[in-house]
Amino acid sequence: MKNQRSKEWFEFPGYYGLMRRAWFRSQGLPADVFDGKPLVGICNSWSEFTNCNAHLRDVAESVKRGVLAAGGVPVEFPTISLGELFMHPTTMMFRNLMAMDVEECIRAYPMDAVVLLCGCDKTTPAQLMGAASADIPAIVVPGGPMMAGEFRGQRLGSGTDAKRMFDLYRTGRMTDEEWSEVEGCIARTSGHCTVMGTASTMTSLTEAMGMTLPGCANIPAPDSRRRAIAEMSGRMAVEMAGTDRTPSRILTREAFENAITVLMALGGSTNAVVHLIAIAGRLGIRLTLDDFDRISRRTPCIADVKPSGAGLMEDFFHAGGVGAAMTRIADLLHLDCRTVNGQTLGESISLSRVLNDTVIRTREGALSQEGGIAVLYGNLAPDGAVIKQTAASPHLLTHRGRALVFENREEMAARIDSPDLPVDRDTVIVMRNTGPKGAPGFPEWGHIPIPQKLLDKGSPGGGVTDVVRMSDARMSGTSYGTIVLHIAPESAVGGPLAIVETGDEIVLDTPARKLELAVPQAEIEARLGRFTPPLRQYDRGYGRLFLDHVTQAHLGCDFDFLMPGYTGGQ
Repeated sequence: MKNQRSKEWFEFPGYYGLMRRAWFRSQGLPADVFDGKPLVGICNSWSEFTNCNAHLRDVAESVKRGVLAAGGVPVEFPTISLGELFMHPTTMMFRNLMAMDVEECIRAYPMDAVVLLCGCDKTTPAQLMGAASADIPAIVVPGGPMMAGEFRGQRLGSGTDAKRMFDLYRTGRMTDEEWSEVEGCIARTSGHCTVMGTASTMTSLTEAMGMTLPGCANIPAPDSRRRAIAEMSGRMAVEMAGTDRTPSRILTREAFENAITVLMALGGSTNAVVHLIAIAGRLGIRLTLDDFDRISRRTPCIADVKPSGAGLMEDFFHAGGVGAAMTRIADLLHLDCRTVNGQTLGESISLSRVLNDTVIRTREGALSQEGGIAVLYGNLAPDGAVIKQTAASPHLLTHRGRALVFENREEMAARIDSPDLPVDRDTVIVMRNTGPKGAPGFPEWGHIPIPQKLLDKGSPGGGVTDVVRMSDARMSGTSYGTIVLHIAPESAVGGPLAIVETGDEIVLDTPARKLELAVPQAEIEARLGRFTPPLRQYDRGYGRLFLDHVTQAHLGCDFDFLMPGYTGGQ
């Protein structure tokens, strides 16, 4: 029965059934609203603090039209929203809180299906995590990427080009007036970043996993087709109600392997590694870093989109989008996976075509014959680390240099532009206490700026545009450079990163997947024996809950008690 959940709620005998119906009718609904019609929840992450999602009220109206047209009853409800640039200390601190909000709202309200409206980085995985745990029919409608900015003839991709231009500004090669002009034009519409950052990556992977209608992920936010596909998604939600098209039936292990394959082909964000592991964990599916590296080695990077390539998300959309990209790597995908529209993935992409070989390249002309992300192991990262190899400098992917260690982000920010900083082009910049527990919250602090003395072409040894940097932090998917991230275990829990000293030699060998501290093992063990954990930064509230229960990067940074099989403890 399509309305079984809501039927039990509204046809409840006596006082409570009457009051529930009456409270709905107080919103101007007629009595026949309860006559067998499925009730479709619209989970809206709209917020004016989340500029990526600021247009989702309009998208919700389109979803409602679709639900009504298909004979359902649309009911919009809010959850917390996560605005990447406006939350302290980081939105990642609150991804799990939003996932709990989404899950509990779906469980508590009498909906027969749910439409998830998302966009900004953490809103998409948070909604998928919550929906996976609640496990009623669910379909995702992302808000889409913003349109490209333009500055004096240059097309700008939010995030990626802002970082590049900041280096020009801080070294005096851009005036205050030009910097102000960039501020006014780099983000000129609603929608998430128009590069293959975390937001575009996660919405693309959501489509690849079959949780959106085909073609939904990459339509630009201001494009009228965004509203049209939202209406179609509302109709589909009514069709899905009462069926077994639930997240647990769609988000299978094979679907996650498809997502990892597409992640590598798109040169997508390193953050997707953490999010996919967390979403899969809600369903009892164990993804490991080895799964990502195995699939990366066989998957070419074919999307010529910043920060790995040159194009922007609207170019990718016009070239055919994620569906077209999947046709180029179809032999690497599980095409028999189910999707929300009732078709298999193979059927859903059967009509997709690549319309621009420059943006979505052939396998032979790929940016890289391996995927965008490589997984590193070694005595510095026993539980793994990641590097976005397609956005790194090729000559630095194999490197040996002496460490310059910053104890935390505050020290790094205070010293990075010091003219007497002991750094040269071979230095490996190390920053610690920036992981899930150490920061806390696992913020996007991993894009450590290039020291000004290296950027300045007038300085001895200047004119350097990249050096090896590493930390236990994340970085924005819009970032680029030879940057090692997610080093696990993190320094705050006694991982080897905690005992690196300035002057130690570090060896990075990306082709061999190695990250090593060139210090005798006996010395490493002696230093670890002297390790003292940093003071906890929260002793109450959600912050304490986070510190008590968040898992490490290689386990998805979810809360242990939200994963199947949890039996208590920390």
